[in-house]
Amino acid sequence: MTTAHDHRRLGRELGLFDTDPLIGAGLPYWLPDGAAVRHTLEEYIRAAERRAGYQHVYSPVLGKRELYEISGHWAHYSDDMFPPMDLGGEQVVLRPSLCPHHAVIYRSRSHSYRELPLRMAELGGMYRSELSGVLGGLTRVRAIQLNDAHIFCTLDQVADEAEAALEMIRRAYEALGITPARYRLSLPGPGGKYVAAPEKWRRSTSLLAGILDRSGLPYEAAEGEAAFYGPKIDVQVTDGAGRESTLSTVQVDFHQPEQFDLHYIGADGARHRPVMVHRSIIGSVERAVAHLIEEHGGAFPAWLAPTQLVILPISDTELPNAEDLARRCARLGLRARIAGSDRGSLGGRVREARLVPYQAVIGAKEAAGGHVALRLRDGRRLDPMPVGDALTGISALVEAHSTDLWADPAPQQAS
Repeated sequence: MTTAHDHRRLGRELGLFDTDPLIGAGLPYWLPDGAAVRHTLEEYIRAAERRAGYQHVYSPVLGKRELYEISGHWAHYSDDMFPPMDLGGEQVVLRPSLCPHHAVIYRSRSHSYRELPLRMAELGGMYRSELSGVLGGLTRVRAIQLNDAHIFCTLDQVADEAEAALEMIRRAYEALGITPARYRLSLPGPGGKYVAAPEKWRRSTSLLAGILDRSGLPYEAAEGEAAFYGPKIDVQVTDGAGRESTLSTVQVDFHQPEQFDLHYIGADGARHRPVMVHRSIIGSVERAVAHLIEEHGGAFPAWLAPTQLVILPISDTELPNAEDLARRCARLGLRARIAGSDRGSLGGRVREARLVPYQAVIGAKEAAGGHVALRLRDGRRLDPMPVGDALTGISALVEAHSTDLWADPAPQQAS
C-alpha cells in the first residue's frame, strides 16, 4: 500500500475517523465527515434492498449462549467470540453474527410457501474478539456494522436469489467506483471447524458452483475459506499493496434452518424446510469505507462525498449569495459548505477543497446575474450558468449514484 493511499493516515487527515486508547483498540469512532460517508452508504444499501423486496428488521447485539450453541457458533467459532457475561443467572454474549437472530425472527411466525422467498435485511452491529496484533484502522476491528441479509426460500428459488444478490453487488460496485479483484468459491478445508454434514456441503457447493458458471463470472475455488456451516461466493478486493480481502459474500446454508427447526407450509399443506441464503452487498461498513478511502484517495464519488459542493465567494460582498446557495443546497439534500475570503486567496481555497467534487465560484458578475461558475474536481471549469441549472445538474448525478462529475457535453472555460 502506498503511503498516500493508506486509509489509516488519510482517514485521520481528512477527519473521517480516529481511535483513542481510552475507548480501546479495534474500536474506532466516526467523525462528522466520516459519519456522513457512512450514513450515505448505509442509506444507499437500505434503499437498494427495499427496491429488491427486502424487509428490514432490528435485532439485539446480545444473545444467550444457548442461541449460539444451537446455531453452531459456540462449537465452531467461540475462539472469535467475546467471553460470556453472567446476567440474572444466564450467560449472554455479544453476537459474532446476525444469522441466529434472523432465524429466530423467521421462526416467530408461521409462513406459507406463498410468502417465499422471504428476504430479511439488517444493518446491525456484531463483535469479534480479534487479537491485538491483527487490528488496523477500519479493516480489522472488534465492533463491526454489518450489511447483512438472509433469504428464506425453497430449494428451487436458491439460484435466482443468489444470482439477484450477485447483481446487487455488481450495481453497488459500479456506483462506488470499485472493481472486484476476483470471485472466489470458498470451500471447507481440513480440520474440525466445519459442521459435519457431507451431503449438505455437497448440495450447497453444487448450487453455488452452478450459479457462478451460469453467471459467466470467472472464479477460483479456495479450500479452508468457507463459513463453518456452508460454502460461500466471496467477492475479493485488493488494496494498494496488493493485499486481498473479502468485501461481499453470498452463502447457501442448509444447516441453521435444521438447527432452528425452520419450516414453511407448502402447497400440499405439509411442513417443509426452507433454505437460508446469506448475502452481504458491501460486507462490513468499516471495511467498505476503508477500501473506498484507498481506492479513491479520499476523492469519493460525488453522491458519497462528505462535502459535495464548496461555495467560494470572491469577497465578502458575495457572501449573501453564497449563503443563499448553501440554503438551497440544504433543501435539496446536498452537503455544501462555504469557504469565504477569510480563509485566504481563491487559489488557496480551491487547492484546499481539491477533493470536493464541485466548487462554486461566485464573483460580482455571477452574483449580479444569479449565476455560478462551477469548477469540477477533475480540473474542468464550466461556463457560468444559472444557480438552478447548476444544482439541477449536480442533484441529478447524485440521485443517480453516478461516478460522473457532469453530464457531458458541458460548456467549459479554458483552464
